[in-house]
Amino acid sequence: MKAMKKIFVVLGSVLLLFACNQKSESGRNEDKVVMAKMSILSNDDYGGEFVSDEKNKASDSYSTEQKIIKNGNLRFQTSDLDKTAAQIYESVKKHKAQIQSDSQGKGYNSFYRNITIRVPSQDFESLVAEISQGVYYFDTKEISSEDVTEQYIDIEARLKAKKELENRYLEILQKAQKVSEILEIERELSKIREEIESRQGQLNYLQSKVSMSTLHISFYKETANTGVTASYGSKMWNALKGGFNGMSSFFLGLLYIWPFIAISVIAFYIIRKKIRKRKK
Repeated sequence: MKAMKKIFVVLGSVLLLFACNQKSESGRNEDKVVMAKMSILSNDDYGGEFVSDEKNKASDSYSTEQKIIKNGNLRFQTSDLDKTAAQIYESVKKHKAQIQSDSQGKGYNSFYRNITIRVPSQDFESLVAEISQGVYYFDTKEISSEDVTEQYIDIEARLKAKKELENRYLEILQKAQKVSEILEIERELSKIREEIESRQGQLNYLQSKVSMSTLHISFYKETANTGVTASYGSKMWNALKGGFNGMSSFFLGLLYIWPFIAISVIAFYIIRKKIRKRKK
């Protein structure tokens, strides 16, 4: 009987160890399955089938809608700075544009003013035409347009793919039971959300550049002289100051060459003394 009991104890221990190993192996298999799912979902280098399908769908949706960024640069001469600026402001108000910056100053022989405008893209050509009225010639007139349709579609498709990937991770997170699985999924979700924010920022910036065009306007008025007109009294005072400064500079220059002056005076005195002795 004792021998039979020992046999049963040994068999029970073996069966218990086997069951524990099976459970551990089952847990590891579950981890592998979850990680495999996550690996499949993480294969988002934008070359996978899912992202390609999204890009193709987005391309089909926006193939007829071009995304164009327009920019302009105008420079011309005017006879009245204030009048020209008032006309520009009136056109800005008419086309519901925005003044981004406005600065003015004086150059070597001219007064100038620089205005930068953000205007809805559909009104860009009309605004340029209105400002060009009455301008005899332009020192500079540059109008450019950049087609960013492909770039816009690409960013939009990648953003949509990232959001779909985020939803799939959230589905797996709801089914995850182990702490290790939850932590791994949350790490991946954090990375995906950072990429979503980055893509969204790029898309917003591009949309802003497309919807609102930029126009730089620089106009100037030439002056007869390079300085500000001064009164007669001011001119006299400036002349007196100039004479005093000149005299000061002269005496300062003498101080620099005093040794030569001293030698010259001594030499002159000796020569003069010798000449007087000869005459006597």
